Amino acid sequence: MAGFLVLVAVGLMGLCMNGSWGVEAGQEAPRRIHTLFSVECQDYFDWQTVGLMHSYKKAGQPGPITRLLSCTDDEKKKYKGMHLAPTFEVPSMSRHPKTGDWYPAINKPAGVVHWLKHSKEAENVDWVVILDADMIIRGPIVPWELGAEKGKPVAAYYGYLVGCDNILSQLHTKHPDLCDKVGGLLAMHMDDLRALAPMWLSKTEEVREDRAHWTTNITGDIYGKGWISEMYGYSFGAAEVGLQHKINDNLMIYPGYTPREGVVPILFHYGLPFSVGNWSFSKLDHHEDGIVYDCGRLFPEPPYPKEVKLMESDPNKRRALLMNLECINTLNEGLLLQHAANGCPKPKWSKYLSFLKSKTFAELTRPKQLTPATLQFEKAVHVVQAVQQQVVDEPTKPHPKIHTLFSTECTPYFDWQTVGLVHSFHLSGQPGNITRLLSCTDEDLKQYTGHDLAPTHYVPSMSRHPLTGDWYPAINKPAAVLHWLNHANTDAEYIVILDADMILRGPITPWEFKAARGRPVSTPYDYLIGCDNELANLHTRHPEACDKVGGVIIMHIDDLRKFALLWLHKTEEVRADTAHYATNITGDIYESGWISEMYGYSFGAAELKLRHQISSEILIYPGYAPQPGIRYRVFHYGLEYKVGNWSFDKANWRNVDVVNKCWGQFPDPPDPSTLDQTDKNKLQTDLLSIECIKTLNEALRLHHERRNCPDPNSLSNSNSDAAEEIVVSRKFGKLDASRVVGSNRAEMNHSQEISEPTLTDGLFSSVRFWVVALWAFCGLGFLTVASVLFSGRRGKGKRGKSYRIKRRNSGSGFMDINGRDRHLRGGEVPL
Repeated sequence: MAGFLVLVAVGLMGLCMNGSWGVEAGQEAPRRIHTLFSVECQDYFDWQTVGLMHSYKKAGQPGPITRLLSCTDDEKKKYKGMHLAPTFEVPSMSRHPKTGDWYPAINKPAGVVHWLKHSKEAENVDWVVILDADMIIRGPIVPWELGAEKGKPVAAYYGYLVGCDNILSQLHTKHPDLCDKVGGLLAMHMDDLRALAPMWLSKTEEVREDRAHWTTNITGDIYGKGWISEMYGYSFGAAEVGLQHKINDNLMIYPGYTPREGVVPILFHYGLPFSVGNWSFSKLDHHEDGIVYDCGRLFPEPPYPKEVKLMESDPNKRRALLMNLECINTLNEGLLLQHAANGCPKPKWSKYLSFLKSKTFAELTRPKQLTPATLQFEKAVHVVQAVQQQVVDEPTKPHPKIHTLFSTECTPYFDWQTVGLVHSFHLSGQPGNITRLLSCTDEDLKQYTGHDLAPTHYVPSMSRHPLTGDWYPAINKPAAVLHWLNHANTDAEYIVILDADMILRGPITPWEFKAARGRPVSTPYDYLIGCDNELANLHTRHPEACDKVGGVIIMHIDDLRKFALLWLHKTEEVRADTAHYATNITGDIYESGWISEMYGYSFGAAELKLRHQISSEILIYPGYAPQPGIRYRVFHYGLEYKVGNWSFDKANWRNVDVVNKCWGQFPDPPDPSTLDQTDKNKLQTDLLSIECIKTLNEALRLHHERRNCPDPNSLSNSNSDAAEEIVVSRKFGKLDASRVVGSNRAEMNHSQEISEPTLTDGLFSSVRFWVVALWAFCGLGFLTVASVLFSGRRGKGKRGKSYRIKRRNSGSGFMDINGRDRHLRGGEVPL
């Protein structure tokens, strides 16, 4: 038996060496692929990581993938995204350890060098694919299938690297003739990478230090800041070690570009903004976006494929638009799956989520296969100059950082506005972070329960002026901004200031609306007529510089630091000038000095001669007719607006606590399908009004879900009357806010342990009251009859006394009820 086994073993060895199981002469051994991408410890890279990792799995990319994660020790302590991808940690070189130069892009070559030296994985790799984080893989990227050879990597074309053709390459490589304008997608043999990586890093440092040659005409860097030094580091390093690239301009495409006929790109690089119709996406709008950790939130949904088919008749342009959709939808699908992996609750059904899970979407995004046209290698010079100019924007210096502020007080009125604004902030794609400036007295703060509604900076209240005693809550806005500037740390270059009663519909950025240092942007407030009369002459040395603006403000941080104190002082000054409160001077119809803060802003800016870029395309009041073709970014619901018989006025909800009462929200507007379709202008006005209130109600619904409010369909019997009244009121389109006021005030005297206080007075409106009243009346009637039948003469006297007492008791009860009713009506007055 042993002999037989030996013979079998020998036979198998022979078969493996000479038979069909062996490797034929000239055939390579199995080739191992490894994919790399470099990131830093930031939310910005986390959502890109989620998109790339999802597409890596979806496309069936062979071999393992590794994220090279560059973090400082402090960043790592706070970082929460270690689970997002297989990760190899590398020391951060964003701040160069020797020169102190701040240049995060150097982490890419530094990370590769560190991985080669210290990773065990790197010892078992034959071919490597290097990508950027802001990419989506559409099909397998296999180096030898792309035509890569040892000594001849495959790469995408970066035509804007003009330094390969001029003095820059002559200064930084001995072989300028070998300098290739490449980047983005790199597929090369591991031996080539080992030779290249140290040179890639050192040449990056070299070009970065060569400030004398950063100019645009030498580097192609439109900012002239040396931002693309790492790309030149790669090209010059490859030239130094003799690598000659096979340049393919078909494998990778920027969403927004139109592919050549027959070409099927296998990689999206969403480094540039792209759009489909009125929808658009720019990665730089999400520079500080924690969307990965925000359950249920995705990037704004794009149009559906069937809409694109109606939008564009040219087949190739239509294919380009569908690719744009594929890119953002793959990102959103990745976020959806990551939220589930994070333990987020299952999101509420929507048409868009249904589409992302559909067979149609799965078919549209199945892995793409290489075509002969895609594999054609071409000389980069054929690419037209117009495309070069577009691509040059890709590696741009990131847009300046933005921080958004809004001012509120510790009241239910501002709490529901906060919920709406913060919800819309996340939907809008507004870059940067948002902070609520919360002005409260110490007593208010002790009772306040809305601390978790928004990222908050606490500010002492100036509603009652500490020196004059004047009651003017609007002064809290400039006072809060000044306090934030003096006490908060920010690295933002531009500050966007909003009011709480706003809904964001899209990003408000300084680069789009042309804000600059010394040139803030705002929206027109034409009723500030005081800019044109004696009021401006009294309160500013430069009345000619007074701009009638307000609402939305975009201002450079340096300007705001100079301006904020003047804003506050001028507000106090105008407020104290009671002699000029008249409507014909201020435009204030109440002649109460209520808009003193607005004049404080305009006069303060005029003092510094800060002239505004005034844009009427940022803000619209619901109920106002929109101008055709304008995509307004902000709803300002400061005024009452109507759609048919339905209306909404924020002032009616001044004391209504819809935030802390489960499922509280505003009356539903009419269904859009019921609107008059004949008057297009009126229709657009009504649709915008409906969008505003629906966004507010959706924000409240999500807020109640986060509070783990019980299912509204399973409320306890003790709350059935209140629930019934809310439903009935919403059905008829209007909830009487004044009734809620009485309830709120009464509840302030009760323990806060009551979990589900009703939203109505509940005395006359409750059926239960009438049942109890009827039962009491019957009981009294029975006692009266009994007294008549069984009492004697002496009993008659007692009955009369009892009757008189009963009359007094009945009267007292009636007065209590009316007293409560008068209290209720009195509560309506401030509204």
